[in-house]
Parts: sequence; structure tokens; C-alpha cells
Amino acid sequence: MAPVRLLLLSNSTNPGETYLGWPEAHLRSFLDGSRRAFFVPFAGVRLSWDDYAAKVRERFAAAGVEVVSAHEVDSPLEELARADAVAVGGGNTFHLLKHLRESGLGEAIAARARAGMPYVGWSAGANVACPSIRTTNDMPIVEPGGFSALGLVPFQINPHYTDATLAGHGGETREERILEFLEANPGAVVIGLRESSLLRREGSSLLLLGSRGARIFRRGQDPVEVSPGSPLDGLLG
Repeated sequence: MAPVRLLLLSNSTNPGETYLGWPEAHLRSFLDGSRRAFFVPFAGVRLSWDDYAAKVRERFAAAGVEVVSAHEVDSPLEELARADAVAVGGGNTFHLLKHLRESGLGEAIAARARAGMPYVGWSAGANVACPSIRTTNDMPIVEPGGFSALGLVPFQINPHYTDATLAGHGGETREERILEFLEANPGAVVIGLRESSLLRREGSSLLLLGSRGARIFRRGQDPVEVSPGSPLDGLLG
């Protein structure tokens, strides 16, 4: 069986930059050899799926990859079977997981990815690659029928991770929220993935890439700061 190949991005766009601009070189490298990508727009809520697909299609075309969106075809499962790669966009993670379940695409995408099909996911699309979506930042605007996700990595991701503490704000910091999760799930590992950072998995190899570092959280231990370029193979079990 071919090795699992994943490109999991914290975010799609930085302020003032082109959509999917910061990871463009990583996308080109990762998708080299892929001609047709199956796009999943289900995390879009206020952004229409037509508009979402158009944005992604334009950016992937620059890398020489044709995009077909799940909502545009009569048989998404058949279209997925013909694709060379899959891309799962960001937005609301609960909305995404609900539609993945109801369409049957969740299990099918996981099976293809485990068989070696390149999987690209940003924000919510990175969240659903984890065992569950319980470390998302999103509001549960719909009931997804459970929190279990695709399980393409054995750890949890918190996209858009920030160390910021807002002056005059009494709510929990992101770190405090993650520590709450670990208290309730003591065996889990969480990667706080800052904006402009990504994880690339090639089989048993896992690298942190991008321009910013990440933090690794385990229950009862101080968070560990990791720099871009760091190998994280040990997190794959």
C-alpha cells in the first residue's frame, strides 16, 4: 500500500495576501504529478459553494491542477474515485463534518487517503484529518452526528493557534482551552498550529513547515515549542 500523504495547513490566507498565497510553493511541491483534484467545499457557510470552488479552482490551476467540486457533480463518490488528489477547504468544522457524514464522502476520502491519495486540508480541512474535531475553534452551528473524524493522523490539531491574550478580555486563552481538552482526554496530543504553518506527512515522516513554529501539548507536561523544519515523526506513533 502507498504511504499516506497529507498537507495540513493552519490557514488559507494571511491578511493582505492572495488566497492560498503563502502555501503556494508547498502546494505545488505536494501536488506535483496530480492533474485532477476533488474539492470539498462543505465547510463554507456564508461563502457559497460555487464561489468557494471558483476561488480554489483559480489557485490550483496555477499549479496545473484541475479542480472538480463535490457539489457540482451528480455522483461525488464516483468523481472522487477518478481524482488524483483531494482538497478539503476551511470554514466551519461542524458543518463540514455533517456533510461529509451525510454524503458518505468522509469514509471514502479516508480510505483513498490511507491508500496514498494526496490529501490537502486547511483549517477545518486539517481538523477533520484528526481522530476527532474536538480541538476546533468553531461554533457548533449544526449537529454533525458525533465528533469522530477521518483519523489520518493520531494526534489533534488546533488550527490558527495563537498565544495572544486580549487586554480586558476575561475569556480563556487558546492554551487554557487546549489544557481543558487534555484534562478530559489525558492520552491525547495536541499540536497548536500557528498561522503560516503546516504539517506535511509522507508515510512515516512528519515535518512542520512554513514560516512560524507550533506548540505541542500533552497533559501534565509543559508545552513544547517546535520550529519550522522540525521532524515530528514520533507523533505518528
